[in-house]
Amino acid sequence: MRTILITGPGGSGRTTVAAATALRAAREGSETLVLSADRTDTLGAALGAATGPVPGPVAPHLTAWRPDATERFRDDLTAFQERAAGVLDLLGAARLDAEEVTPLPGAEELSFLRALRDAALSERYDLLVVDLPPTAQALALLALPEELRRYLRRLLPPERQAARALRPVLGRLAGVPMPADWLYETAARWDLELAAVEAVLTDRRTAVHLVAEPGPAGADAVRTAGLGLAVRGLRPENLVANRVLPESTADGWLASLVAQQRKALADWQETYDVHAVAHLGRDPHGGDDLAALAVPGVNPAATPVEWPVTDRIAEDGVLVWHIPLPGAIRDELDLVRRTDELVLTAGRFRRIVPLPSALRRCTVAGAALRDGELRIRFAPDPELWPREK
Repeated sequence: MRTILITGPGGSGRTTVAAATALRAAREGSETLVLSADRTDTLGAALGAATGPVPGPVAPHLTAWRPDATERFRDDLTAFQERAAGVLDLLGAARLDAEEVTPLPGAEELSFLRALRDAALSERYDLLVVDLPPTAQALALLALPEELRRYLRRLLPPERQAARALRPVLGRLAGVPMPADWLYETAARWDLELAAVEAVLTDRRTAVHLVAEPGPAGADAVRTAGLGLAVRGLRPENLVANRVLPESTADGWLASLVAQQRKALADWQETYDVHAVAHLGRDPHGGDDLAALAVPGVNPAATPVEWPVTDRIAEDGVLVWHIPLPGAIRDELDLVRRTDELVLTAGRFRRIVPLPSALRRCTVAGAALRDGELRIRFAPDPELWPREK
């Protein structure tokens, strides 16, 4: 299955483009599921058919799903209380009834990621189209599985050595048996679930379609989104320029707006594969309107982002790690080597990434930003680097 992630700044029409993309693929014969993160049924408004918490058909070969975060959170909490029944009883805790449960901050995001995982693992569909939240929230959502897995590994290392040593002490302090085994089993299950989500997001067949309205605000949003995606190892396969005005309006009172759109489109075409989608003069509603948008189809050949390491030892005595960062500014870049990890900061985006195995036996020798690519030089550490016989 191919997965298409669609996002854009708020008000850019990303949900409409997601609906049109899914409908086009379905009409071309692909069994397609469109998944939306919106609380309100904007997806159904575009499709002309209501969507809800249960996947349901909305057109031939097309299924729509808008998961209910509240219901999933209630189910998860109920299951948690059942697994922790022994400990809760020892502590004298009063259990929560399903009727009094409301989602905590972050529960909605985790619920949607689980739905994305379930959809991607389904064998019913050829294509999954994901209507992500606006760009800022979408970038945080995409980072969540990797970051949570890292926290789990640091706080609850699988080796359990720290827990075994501290368990008797903690048990005496708390006065109750410490559920070390149960805790680590739960962490292992969470890690497995997060790994499945992360595998979907980092799959070579997963692509991003970025939606924006051409103009000054849209240009700033695209620049920020491009950098945020690049830090996550992603890039837009398509940039959908939405609500493009017809050239026939260039001489009227919309002339200045048309000129702004022209400039934005010309700038975007230097970096992205831009697809202009015409303004219909109304909010698209139903299959005919979505077809009239003529959104780009799904490219069957994926173009994954690569972070290659090139061997320059013979020429310069270094290995070079190439990290594409279009839109990055030199003064807003920061790199910190932390044991076998690299802390990468670009503008307001930050990511901690493991070093490729060869670079773990090296020391950082410098870095440079050239033509939208960060090139980090690593010199082999004589004490760690394999010696030639």
